[in-house]
Amino acid sequence: MMFKRLLASFLLLFAAGAALAQDRVVYHFDNAAAQGLKGLRNMRNHLDTDPAAKLTAVAHAEGIDMLMEGAKAANGTEYAALVSALKARGVVFEICEITLKNRNLKKEQFIQEAEFTPSGVVRIAKLQVQGFAYIKP
Repeated sequence: MMFKRLLASFLLLFAAGAALAQDRVVYHFDNAAAQGLKGLRNMRNHLDTDPAAKLTAVAHAEGIDMLMEGAKAANGTEYAALVSALKARGVVFEICEITLKNRNLKKEQFIQEAEFTPSGVVRIAKLQVQGFAYIKP
């Protein structure tokens, strides 16, 4: 009986360690024109190399522009298709509600894949405390 308990404990610890080993990364977007395509491409490459990674994109200031309905990069590439493909792979996209208020924007102006967070910078800080690595493309 003691052996079974020890074995069960070991397996639980091993499973917990494997879960902690999963990469968790927050990508920080505050300028869609400078970071949009590059950052989305970085995220795609990240998942191509490490499909188990958990990625969260947090956008505030001008970074939210890439998540607006009909938004396009300077070269004409539509962001929505790229975001949708990443969302299908488990990426979470969050928009700062303070930015919405400051820019007098409505949630309805954004693509359906986007979620909202009260403060982008607070969200980034909290994710880092939770062990997420930080990348700013």
